[in-house]
Amino acid sequence: MLKVENIHVYYDAIHAVKDVSLEVSEGEIVTLIGANGAGKSTILQTISGLLRSKTGSITFMDESISTMAPHKIVERGLAQVPEGRRIFLSMTVKENLEMGAFTQKPEGIPADLERVYSLFPRLKERYKQVGGTLSGGEQQMLAMGRALMSNPKLLMLDEPSMGLAPILVDQIFATITEMNQAGTTILLVEQNAQMALSVASRAYVLETGHIAIQGDASELADNEDVKKAYLGG
Repeated sequence: MLKVENIHVYYDAIHAVKDVSLEVSEGEIVTLIGANGAGKSTILQTISGLLRSKTGSITFMDESISTMAPHKIVERGLAQVPEGRRIFLSMTVKENLEMGAFTQKPEGIPADLERVYSLFPRLKERYKQVGGTLSGGEQQMLAMGRALMSNPKLLMLDEPSMGLAPILVDQIFATITEMNQAGTTILLVEQNAQMALSVASRAYVLETGHIAIQGDASELADNEDVKKAYLGG
């Protein structure tokens, strides 16, 4: 479904992503783990078209998206939930969700709203509430719901557990599994490596901009180097 080949991404003179290649197949949850500053978010932003690679290629559903505009990438069925949520703070929950449906036909929006509300009942309870008054966990639900309103084939999640209480982290990851079981393929960037590896089928470990280890998620969870570096083992 998604194929990233040999990308190099720079911030001026800083070489942030170095010759990274990865793949995501339909129906998978694939996770990208690594320390702060390893380049995880940069990779997602490059896939989304917000940053550009100097080399290599990115294909989605057998179509090159390497130079495609971000809104066109969303139209193709690839959406991202950004790090830090970035909801529209002055808009209501419902208005935020409707903004996520900008690529969809108006007649389909009510059904899409109900689908999001079934995943996140809290959002239905608070649909008239202004986004900036929601708790951190509710804002994360809203950010995920907004992305789902575009009916993505592949959803990229950037640090969905950041800043959340443990009980909310469990809820978010349960919902990630539920979304995947309902047919959404997921590429997950997450610092909570233990949780990420518990839900993923495959994983890539990123170190200072390059892929250091890759493989089956359950095998990496038992890998001594991964345990020592990311799982407190």
